[in-house]
Amino acid sequence: MTKGEYPYPEDEFDAVERNSVPRGVHRAPHSWWTRAWPFILVVILFPALAYGAVNYWTIERNATPAASASADDSASADTPTATSSATPSATSSATSSATPAATSSAAPDLAAHVVVFNATTRSGLAAAATKVLTAAGWTSVASQNYTGGKLATSTVLYGSAGLAPTAHAAADALGITKVTLDAKVTGLEIVLETDYKP
Repeated sequence: MTKGEYPYPEDEFDAVERNSVPRGVHRAPHSWWTRAWPFILVVILFPALAYGAVNYWTIERNATPAASASADDSASADTPTATSSATPSATSSATSSATPAATSSAAPDLAAHVVVFNATTRSGLAAAATKVLTAAGWTSVASQNYTGGKLATSTVLYGSAGLAPTAHAAADALGITKVTLDAKVTGLEIVLETDYKP
């Protein structure tokens, strides 16, 4: 409707002050932030929260336990942990005498050098036995593969009568029943045959 079509005479409501602004239903335009924040919330914040939640639950569910002792044994592959000049005797049964009984009064010498030989085809057997002896208190234990003749059963060999209590203590720790004195042995030698059950 134009001013010429307005049928009513002008009154005080038609007078407009100079430099006045619209009033009533007229509103100022919205700022760019007011228009943009809903889109920012949907496009950035919600995906970031979802990504963080998925990563958190994935890490919690996929936590792996520590490696088992059997894996450590196979990795070691019976390599010696200490150098030893002692070699196993292939004819220990011919040169060894009857095993003297261990005296209960003598304490085992846990510092005596012990070499554990694996005479089986099972990888890691000697390494596992060295861990048992180390846990029992022995301080000088090494593992090697056996290259001598086959023995009838797992045997603990010791080189002198003074080491008898130590040999019996090592046999008890490993569950071996045969303990034999052998003058060719330096310290203790433990030969693990197929009857050995760790």
